[in-house]
Amino acid sequence: MDNLILVVILPLLAAFLMPAMARTSEVLARVTGLMVLFISIIIITSVWGSVDEQAVSYAIGGFRPPMGIVFYIDQLSLLFALLIPVMILLFWPWNKVTHIREYSLMMLLTASASGLVLSGDLFNIYVFYELLAVASYGLVVAQGRAGKKGEGAALAASLRYLILGAVGSVMMLIGIAIIYTQAGTLNLAHLALLAPEKLNNMAGLSAFALILIGVGVKAELFPVNTWVPEVYGAVSTRLSALMAGLLSKLAVIVIIRVLVLLFPQPEALQLMTILGMLGVISGELVAWRSRDMIRMLSFSSIGQLGLVFVAFSIPGDMGLMAGFAVALHHLLVKPALFMLASGWTGPLESLKGAAKQSPYIAALFVLLVMSLLGVPPLPGFWAKLLIVVNLASQAAPVYQFALAFVLIATVIEAAYLYRVVMILYHPNQGQQASVREKHKAFELVIASGAAVILIAVALQVQSMETKLSSMARQTGDRQHYINTVFSKLDLADIYHQNKVQQTDFRSNNQLQGSK
Repeated sequence: MDNLILVVILPLLAAFLMPAMARTSEVLARVTGLMVLFISIIIITSVWGSVDEQAVSYAIGGFRPPMGIVFYIDQLSLLFALLIPVMILLFWPWNKVTHIREYSLMMLLTASASGLVLSGDLFNIYVFYELLAVASYGLVVAQGRAGKKGEGAALAASLRYLILGAVGSVMMLIGIAIIYTQAGTLNLAHLALLAPEKLNNMAGLSAFALILIGVGVKAELFPVNTWVPEVYGAVSTRLSALMAGLLSKLAVIVIIRVLVLLFPQPEALQLMTILGMLGVISGELVAWRSRDMIRMLSFSSIGQLGLVFVAFSIPGDMGLMAGFAVALHHLLVKPALFMLASGWTGPLESLKGAAKQSPYIAALFVLLVMSLLGVPPLPGFWAKLLIVVNLASQAAPVYQFALAFVLIATVIEAAYLYRVVMILYHPNQGQQASVREKHKAFELVIASGAAVILIAVALQVQSMETKLSSMARQTGDRQHYINTVFSKLDLADIYHQNKVQQTDFRSNNQLQGSK
């Protein structure tokens, strides 16, 4: 397990060395980036399955927690640590040679994303989150689509994204500062021990709300998701697919870690439910009104991320299981839809009869949207069924409202996706140039691969349900997290220190009272 730190160090080194290497050989610099990604995949797969029963904690530099940097490796973090280099490889600019800075930013994105999912300390999570933000801002500018709105639109969208992201980062930092003032530590395991006493109050709930909104900028959470259609509409569909599919889920994982370990309070869950409901209904309504494929998919992504937050807000392991199911399904389907949309530009009406010209691509699109809607026996059906059943089983009124919002949003989603399918299969083929655009080979490969995975998962639903259930139980077990990070000796010392602090606090109060 010790070599897992290399999945952060190697891409980070490559990000800074590649520009210097490019002065000698640009080919060598690009190959170096690819080699780092393949090495990361090999490292992670070499330890795959080793944390199915017991998570592992690694203290970097040998400093015992809560001091120093801690990496926490469980099923969830290991899964996303693998998905990061795999998806970076999938959306690597294979079809063109770009400036070396784009490759360098991709490496920085890989390193910061890997550190984000493995870190067990709030301060380090914040540092990696900021690095991730810097890489994403740079990529938005570097990958502006000259064929659409041009570099000016990409620069303007990046500036708005930067401003909103900066505000979110400040809110996140304030939330972390409040937690530190209340608990005196930022180690997640240590905070999990102290949370019932130190953070179960209004100050703690305020800190959670600040972190939720701050990190929610990347997670496309209502109301800080206004950047999504602008950025997705101005950058390459490759970057749109990467951001919607992967980066948004990384932000969600950070929020879930904080929620499960620090704030397992009904108020925190209900706050997520309300924001998730607003995201679902607002995203789907605007997607329904959209008349452009990329814009429609962008707002659809907002709605789907709202659904993810609603699922994770359900108490207990079943909520985590439903959230993982919806998040992973969105991670698979949405990038594939963005890839298909890359060849269908312009107004939706200009795509009339496109299925006649590209029947295979249209069939792929139909299969993906059917799973997105939740048509059985595709995986999207089982993911939505988990949400509906578990929402219906909750007694709190907010969950009943959430159930109604989810069902209404599903009807709206079905309406606009059905409209798109009817346009594609219209008997009169349009003559617009956008219909005659050809999909590139790698776009079809990604979409076809997603379709194959959907069918494979549909045939192995019980096996996937078992794996998701195991991951949900491990992620939701706060005591398991604490015991993994701390030894029995460490726990004894912490309990002793807490008792001493409480005794000193009572003594000071009594002394002040006598005076």
